[in-house]
Amino acid sequence: MSEVGLYAIRLGLLTAVAGVFAGVWAGVRGRAEWTQVAERSVYLVFGFLGLAMFALFWSLAYNDFSLAYVAQHSARSMELHYRLGALWGGQAGSLLLWAFLLMAFGSAGVFANRHHHRRLIPWVAVMLLLNACFFLALLEFLTNPFERLPHGEVLSDGQGLNPLLQHPVMMIHPIMLYLGFTGFATPFAFAFAALVTGELGTSWFRTTRRWSLIAWLALGCGIVLGGRWAYEVLGWGGYWAWDPVENASLMPWLAATAYLHSVMIQEKRNMLKTWNVVLVGLTYTMCLFGTFLTRSGIVQSVHAFTDAGWYKPIFLAYVTIAATLFYAAVFYRRKELASPNRLESVVSRESSFILNNWVFMVLLAVVFGFTMLPVFSESLGGDRLTLGPHFFNVVTGPLALILLFLTGVGPLVAWRKASAASLKRQFRWPTTAGVGTTLVLAVIFWGQVGYWALTCWGLCAFVTTTIGQEYAQAMRARARAHGESLLTAFMTLLRKNQRRYGGYIVHLGVVVMLLGISGSVFNYETLENMEPGDSVAVQDYRLEYLTADPITQQHYGGAIARLALFREQEPLAVMQPEKRIYWLEQQPSTIPSIYSTWSEDIYVILNNIETNGSATLKIYRNPLVNWIWAGAILFAMGGISILWPHPIRTPGEQTA
Repeated sequence: MSEVGLYAIRLGLLTAVAGVFAGVWAGVRGRAEWTQVAERSVYLVFGFLGLAMFALFWSLAYNDFSLAYVAQHSARSMELHYRLGALWGGQAGSLLLWAFLLMAFGSAGVFANRHHHRRLIPWVAVMLLLNACFFLALLEFLTNPFERLPHGEVLSDGQGLNPLLQHPVMMIHPIMLYLGFTGFATPFAFAFAALVTGELGTSWFRTTRRWSLIAWLALGCGIVLGGRWAYEVLGWGGYWAWDPVENASLMPWLAATAYLHSVMIQEKRNMLKTWNVVLVGLTYTMCLFGTFLTRSGIVQSVHAFTDAGWYKPIFLAYVTIAATLFYAAVFYRRKELASPNRLESVVSRESSFILNNWVFMVLLAVVFGFTMLPVFSESLGGDRLTLGPHFFNVVTGPLALILLFLTGVGPLVAWRKASAASLKRQFRWPTTAGVGTTLVLAVIFWGQVGYWALTCWGLCAFVTTTIGQEYAQAMRARARAHGESLLTAFMTLLRKNQRRYGGYIVHLGVVVMLLGISGSVFNYETLENMEPGDSVAVQDYRLEYLTADPITQQHYGGAIARLALFREQEPLAVMQPEKRIYWLEQQPSTIPSIYSTWSEDIYVILNNIETNGSATLKIYRNPLVNWIWAGAILFAMGGISILWPHPIRTPGEQTA
C-alpha cells in the first residue's frame, strides 16, 4: 500500500504540472477543450492525493514500521484513532493533509462553476495547481511520508505520537485549522483569475462567498479548539498565550473577517473593489505565512514541527512569489479596480465598516510585528527580543474594545447617510443599556477592576441590546404584516436573510466570548505545599489533600494526587491532578484536574510529590472561563445558519 501512496504523489505532481500548462494555454488562447483538460487535472490531482491519504492511513492503521514516518509518529500501543491522527502529527503527513484539503476545496469550487465563469476557470485551475505543485514537490523530494527505512533499521514498534497530541481535541483541531488555511485558496484563485481576465465585477466574490465563509468559520472554530486543548492539556491554567503558532492562525482570520465585512460595501455601493481584492490576497498570504511559521522553526513554539534548515528559504520563497504574483496583477489592474462611488457621509454604515476594517488591519499589524520581533531583532545583529503576553494584551485590548463598539454601531447606522432623527431613535436603548451597565458595575466593583473590564461589560450590553433591538423590530414587523408568531418570525428571518440575522448570532457569540475573557480580571491563583490531611481555602472553596499514589501504567509513570473539593461544607468532587513521564518519549506531562460550572472553574495542577508524601500544588480559580466555549458554540451556530441552504428568493422577496 505504501508503494501506491508513493506513486500517487508522483503522478499527482506530473498531472499538476501538465494542468498548469493546459490552463495557461486555455486562458491565453481561449480554447474550451484545453479548459476541460485543466479542470480534469484539478480533479485528478485531488484523486491522487486522496489515494495517498488512504495509503498513509492504511500504513498507520496496520503498523507498517518499515515507513520512517509511521515509525517516528506511531506505535502499536496507541489506540486506532490516535494512530490515524498521527497522519497530521508530523511534518510530512501534515503537508499531505494540507495538499489534500487544498485540492478538495479547489475541486469543489471548480465543479460548482463548471457551467459558469468559463473565462475564469482556466486561471483558477492554474493557481490551484501551482499551489498543488509546490506541496507535491515538497512531499516528493524533501519530506516524503512513504520513505522507507533501511532494512536493518526496521523495528517491531515505533516511537509513538507526542503524548500532548494524544487528546480528543487534537483529532479535530488541526483539521479545522487546515480547512481554514486551504479553504481560502479557492477565493484567492478566483480573485487572481478575475485580475488576469479583467472581469472585476461582483461575480468572482459572489461565486466564492460560501467558500470564504466555510474557511473563515472552520479557522475560527479551529482557533477556539486549540485554546481548549491548551487549557486542558498544557497545564498552565490558561487558554491563550500569544504563542507564535497561535498567532499564525489568528492573523489570516483577522484579514478574512475584515474582507467578509468590507465585501458587503462593494455589493451595496460598488465601493472598495481594490481593497477587497487586496484583502483576499492578504488572507491567503497570511495562511501560507502561518504554515511557514509552524514548520520552519523560525520562531520558537511548543507547536512547531521542525527546524529543518532547507525549509526556511524554500517555503519563504514560495510565500513571496505567490504574494508578488498576486499583487503584481492587482497593480496592473489598478485603474479598472477604481470604484465609481465615494463615501457620501462619515455618519453611515459604509463609514463604520471602513473604520472596522482599519482597526482589523492595525490589530493584524500589531500581532505580526510582535510575533516576528525576535526574528527581526536577531537579524539586525542584536539579541533575540521576545515580548510576553502582557505586551500583546496591553496593545490589543483597546483595539478589541473599538471593534466591539463598532460591532454594535454598524447595524444602527443607515447606508449612505444617517439622519439625526434615525440616530437618536436607533441608539436610544443600546446606549442606555451600555452606559447603565457600566455605571452599575463600576459601583459594585469599584477599585477591584480596571477600565478594560468595565468598558468591555458596558459595550457587551450595548451590542447585545443592538442585536435584540434588530431582531425585535424585524419580528414585530413580520408579525404585523403576516400574522406570524414571534418564533415563526424569528425562523423566517433566519431563512430569508441568513447573512444579516445569522451574522447577528455570530456577533452575539463574540460578545459572550469576550465576557468569558473579561472574567480573567477576577482570576485567583495560589501555590501551596500540602501534607496529607492539610486544607487550603480558595476564596469560598476549600481543598483538602487526601493522598498521593504512584502511576504504573505500561507507557508512562508518575504520581496522582487526590483532593476533596468543598464549597463551604458541601462536598463537590474529588480532584485528581497527575504528573506523568512517558517512558518511550522521555517526556514529562502535567495533567490538570478541572471542576467546572457555568460561572467558574477550579483548576488544580500537581507540580511535584515529595518523598514524605507532601505535594506542591498550583490552584487556580478562573471565573467565566466556560463562557468562552459557550460563545464559541454560538459563533459556530451563527456561521452554520448563514451557510445553511435556503430556497431561492423571488424577485419580489429580493426587493423587499
